Amino acid sequence: MIDKLIVVWHYALTKYRMRRSRERERVEKRQEKRIRRHIRFVRKRSAYYRELWRGLPDSAWRSFPVIGKTEMMEHFDRLNTAGVLKEQAFALALRAEQTRDFTPMLGSVTIGLSSGTSGSRGLFLVSRYERMAWAGTILAKVLPRSLLHAERVAFFLRADSNLYGSVGSRRLQFRFYDLLDPLHEHIERLNRQQPSLLVAPPSLLRALAEAAQDGRLAIRPDKIIGVAEVLDPLDGRRIEAAFGQAVHQIYQCTEGLLACTCPHGTLHINEDIVAVQKEYLDEELRKFVPIITDFSRTTQPLIRYRLNDMLTERAEPCPCGSSHLALERVEGRCDDLFYFPAKSEARRMEPPVPVFPDFISRAIISSAEEVLEYKAVQHAANRVEISLRLKPEHAGIWDSVCARITESIGRLCDSLGCSAPQLRYTELAYELGPRKLRRVERRFQPEERPLLY
Repeated sequence: MIDKLIVVWHYALTKYRMRRSRERERVEKRQEKRIRRHIRFVRKRSAYYRELWRGLPDSAWRSFPVIGKTEMMEHFDRLNTAGVLKEQAFALALRAEQTRDFTPMLGSVTIGLSSGTSGSRGLFLVSRYERMAWAGTILAKVLPRSLLHAERVAFFLRADSNLYGSVGSRRLQFRFYDLLDPLHEHIERLNRQQPSLLVAPPSLLRALAEAAQDGRLAIRPDKIIGVAEVLDPLDGRRIEAAFGQAVHQIYQCTEGLLACTCPHGTLHINEDIVAVQKEYLDEELRKFVPIITDFSRTTQPLIRYRLNDMLTERAEPCPCGSSHLALERVEGRCDDLFYFPAKSEARRMEPPVPVFPDFISRAIISSAEEVLEYKAVQHAANRVEISLRLKPEHAGIWDSVCARITESIGRLCDSLGCSAPQLRYTELAYELGPRKLRRVERRFQPEERPLLY
């Protein structure tokens, strides 16, 4: 009963804050008050942060030392406030993934494991209270209707968690779909469940959209939400065409629930629970790396934590009227910035030129409407592989499509002052599964990077 009250309280609180989010001054004032209170708590309970902030007043939190995943994992035992040891947490989380039984906890603390797409896996800890608070918050932000309406939720992820199970109730039927299961089993289960809310990575939503269009899948959810992967415009259009509605997004990672879309489809940072400082990669293009301070989590505090993601700030205010930071898109990881050699003789000794993932995406999509899916991988400074899947009726014009994409990328490189890479074209052979799909991916480490990152 207490758990349900916590969920309902945070649901109502979030709804209230969403209504009051139009007043920027009020949002910032509330943030400042809650962050200072949070920092006082963390100083007392976390030995790591207490030493890191020694001599610094609470009011100076905006200039506290920045940490990242490396520091978090290195000092995990002393950073968390629940006395959980990293070795113990890893053992439990790995065993859960191997057995596919995600119910075990350490006391009342839920243990989660990131997917490890950045090369190293991260741990997250969530207390019982935080699980219930998260459930109330997420329900307020994503339910198609109010908490009083019955909903059937289909939720696709690499791994289940007690965190996600917290949202279940008599009115809310919550079913976890394991991404390790074959697609035909997902389709059969979805046809039986008839979900009103469908939540899945865009790559899986894309496969379901194709199943819906060819008659294998017969569901009409009231709301569709993409999670865990970057929503590529090409995928978004295909999903929207199949289901007849916009694709919403949740931007959540190991580090917390960072952003959700409003009714207009704009991603807004959840500034009622997290503060974001912008480390610009290119201020003119509004591209930045977020440094987050989550003032809603006490078990594993994240204060001035730099993510490895690239975000693009929205240029115009959102029509919904919210003053919470609006995003044009989540670009992906900083590790997926392409780097091409400078073109001119005069710049030969200069660092390589960075090329943002959305530049590559646009160059491919805008030049060839025959492309159903693509993936671009940079293997070396001057070598990029582009894998394509064309519409069946255009299979005979492969060479023409490739030529247009080559020309488009050449124009992009000319405009950026860098040398165009050698392009190798292959047929796309992506298989659904637990591995996150990255449409633009860099698989080499440049010897030198420009100062922007």
